Order: sequence, then structure tokens, then C-alpha cells
Amino acid sequence: MKLIRFGETGKEKPGIVSPDGKWLDCSGFGEDWSEDFLENDGLKRLQSWLDSNIHNIQEISNKTRLGSPIKRPSKILCVGLNYSLHAKESGMPVPEVPILFMKATSSLCGPFDPILIPRNSTKTDWEVELAVVIGKKATYVNKEEAMDYVAGYVLHNDVSERDFQLHHGGQWVKGKSADHFAPLGPYLVTKDEISDPHNLRLWLKVNGEIMQDSNTSDLVFDIPTLVSYISQYMTLLPGDVISTGTPSGVGLGLKPPRYLNPGDVVELGIDGLGTARQMAVSVDSVQ
Repeated sequence: MKLIRFGETGKEKPGIVSPDGKWLDCSGFGEDWSEDFLENDGLKRLQSWLDSNIHNIQEISNKTRLGSPIKRPSKILCVGLNYSLHAKESGMPVPEVPILFMKATSSLCGPFDPILIPRNSTKTDWEVELAVVIGKKATYVNKEEAMDYVAGYVLHNDVSERDFQLHHGGQWVKGKSADHFAPLGPYLVTKDEISDPHNLRLWLKVNGEIMQDSNTSDLVFDIPTLVSYISQYMTLLPGDVISTGTPSGVGLGLKPPRYLNPGDVVELGIDGLGTARQMAVSVDSVQ
């Protein structure tokens, strides 16, 4: 299945993309795509409901705004330097263990919402990433069982302000958590639809120019390793997002570095997970 959430910001409704590409309103199911939904076997219950109601579900326009396909999760976890060439362009060694940091959940937004360049920003950057959505509570999970805890996958732009991240007294979270710094979607794709998440092309363009173009086969730490590793340090809850890292081609790594300015357009995609598009605007222009 491909799960979407659509409508006005903060008032999104649940939906799906049908096999023939139609956007369908699943409000009649009575639940949003949230932690509670996933925790209570929601995907199986939703499939059963769809089987019984598919011919009575209202179609919605594909011009409708999409929000994050997951209602605000308890955590957005990110993995740093998880592609070897990205570590090289950042001037850092390839990690021996996963580097973890968090994005504030308030940074979440829809896949076609604008990137808001924060006040005092000089180095707002892009990062296309494959994100994993957790399907059930995970604590001290073995690597061999880790994929059992995955609900699906989603496209993520891990927008980053490099000056905030690297020169404001430590903790990457400062440069990762501004409003609209976590565009997610267009949809959550359940894991049964992705035969091999470790062989997906991911790419990103800025103003039509390809900046990132790689494959998840180049991940330093694969998905089972990440889920197992993280679960040794904290409990992962249904709906939690693990963003698995970005390949080379970020603005920080260019010579000279290049960052987003108002009016720049970022487009990105991953095989099987759709595409997204965001225009950079000054935060003060929308407040």
C-alpha cells in the first residue's frame, strides 16, 4: 500500500494511492496514520477495510496538498555519514558505528511544502535520504529480526543549516530542526512493495541540476543494522522515522560550497517511493 495524508496543514486526513494511481479518501476508516494505528495492527485492518469498501471510497484530486504521510511521530532519528563518499566530502572518516542525531518532530512538513530558510541562516543545505518507518515497538532487537519491525519506507529531505549545525556550540540537532526541515513523502510505501530497499536509486536536483545521484546499495550500515543498533539505546515506537543518511553531492561538499537561496527549487526522488518538490523561501516571507 501507499499511504498519504492530505488537506490543510494541521488538518490532514488519511488516504491511500490505489494500484491504478488514484488518490482515495480513507476518512471512513476512522483512524489517522499514527503511532496508535500502526501499534494496533493498522495496516492489516486497513487492508481488510479496503477490500470491503474500495468501490465506495471517494476519490480526491491529485492537486490536493499532501502532508507528511505519518502523523507526527515520537521521534525522527537520523544517521550521519552513512555513505562513504559523503563522509569523504565532509572531511570526516567513515564511521565505525552509526552516528545518530535527531530532528525535532516540529520540523515535519509535506513533500511539496516550501523549505523555510531560517532567520540568520547563511548555509541551508539539501540531503535526499531513504527513511524507514517503524511498525511495532522495538527494544533490544536482534539484527536478524530487525526487518520484522519495519512498516515501510518514505522519501525524506533532511534539510540542514550547516552553520547552525557545525558552529553553534555542538549538537547537530540545532542545524536540523527548523520548521519545514523534514519534508516527508509523498507517501509511505509498505515494505511488501519494495523488494530490496538496499538497491534503490536516490537523486536530488537544485534548479534542474543533478546534485545527488546514488544508490542505497552504498549504505555503510544497512537497515537491519540500524534498527538493531538504535534499539539498544532507546525504544523505537510505531511511526518513528529513521532517516538512513545522504549520499555525496550536498552543498557543503561542493567547491566552493553552495547553499539554498529564496526561489531555489529542490526536486528529489527514490525508486518506488515517488518524488517531491520544494521551493526555498525566507521564513520571514511567510510569517
